[in-house]
Formats: sequence, structure tokens, C-alpha cells
Amino acid sequence: MTERPALAAAVLLLALSPLPALAQTCRLPDRIQPAPAKPPPKGEVSKTRADHHVLAISWSPEHCRTSRDPLQCRDNSFGFVLHGLWPSARSGPHPRYCAAAPPLAPATVRRHLCMTPSVDLLQHEWAAHGTCGWTSPEAYFQQAASLMRGLRLPDLPGRSMTAGELRGLFVAANPGLHRNAIRIKVTSGNRFEEVGICYDLKYRPIACPTGVGTPDKVVIRVTPRAGQRAPARNG
Repeated sequence: MTERPALAAAVLLLALSPLPALAQTCRLPDRIQPAPAKPPPKGEVSKTRADHHVLAISWSPEHCRTSRDPLQCRDNSFGFVLHGLWPSARSGPHPRYCAAAPPLAPATVRRHLCMTPSVDLLQHEWAAHGTCGWTSPEAYFQQAASLMRGLRLPDLPGRSMTAGELRGLFVAANPGLHRNAIRIKVTSGNRFEEVGICYDLKYRPIACPTGVGTPDKVVIRVTPRAGQRAPARNG
């Protein structure tokens, strides 16, 4: 077993959003070991043509509700983090594992680890999705980071709300973003897990071609961030 590197003393500022209040601190290890390359899972290779993109943004507190991942859940307290940028198709299988994907360079991993706080996930996203639209991992992650920075991400209250209310928070923070461009994913117990923003091939927001996921009227549970208390309910 390899010894976990000590955390760097410096605190890095991660601006996931133009809103100053939503800047997140991010502590990275002194030493970062990229994840190994893995062969595509059997039956997962699909070289279909993409006709839109989805920027998948995960709510980290929900992941950390059941995970003990040191980087994401112990050494840091994130709100939204990037899952990935996915070339997608309206019908049939989505493009996946379109080319060989050697291990990412350590500098590439470090540069984007505060945005997607998992070395394994960074490698997976490049292999499964990035190879289907970009000629290098640097170009892929830079495009994803650009889209992420272009969004104003709400800092969610840790309480139950309807999916419609959650969409409303995104629309209010992002003029020009329509409700039908926001796909909401929940896990068991209607716990909020992820939001997907749909774009055309020129990265303009569009109505999600495969639907918006959880309907507006559904009540979803939002896990609070570490140290954040869920508001008391009246009555």
C-alpha cells in the first residue's frame, strides 16, 4: 500500500463560478499520481456521431454522504463539482470510448483536480467521453472548464425542494438559460445527485433532446454541505 501524500500547506482558490461567494477552497496533495489507463468495458465502445453535449455537474455533498473519499469528502468541502462533458446523441447509443486513452499527464490532473476531485474520474471522463470529440485531454478539460466557469452555480440550501425550484435557482442565476436546458438527476429516495446542462455543438444552451429528467413537481432532498444546517421547517 502506498502512503498517502501529505496535503500541501497552500490553499488553492477554485473559482467554479463568477460569483465571488461561490469560490471554493481546494487543498491538493503534494504529490499526485494519475490513474492508470483501463480498457473499455465490454460492449461500451460506440463511435456514433454526437449531435449535442451535456455538461454534468454533481452535488458533492450527496456523494460525500456515503463516501469517505479523502480529497473530496475529508480534506475539502465542495458544493458543485464537474462530473464531465459528454458528447451525446438524440437517439441510439451515445459516443463512448472512441480512441485509445493513455494515462493523463500529472500536470493535467493537477490543473483540473479541484474541478473534478478524483484522479480516477478524470481518467475515465477523458477515456469514455473526451476521446469522442477532442484530440487531446488538455483541450477536452479546458472546454469543460470554460463551460463550468460560464455558469453561475447556486449554493443550494440543505433542505427539500421541488425539482422546479432547483431549476428556478439556476435560471435566476443565469439569464438566458431556459428551464428545458436543465436536466436533473436524483438517486434513491429522490436525493438530488446531479444537474446536466444541455448544449448544441457550438456550446449554446438548448432544450435537452432526451428530456429534463426529474419533473418539476417532484420533491427532492438536497444534502447540506459540511457544516451547513438544514433550515428549520415551519409548522
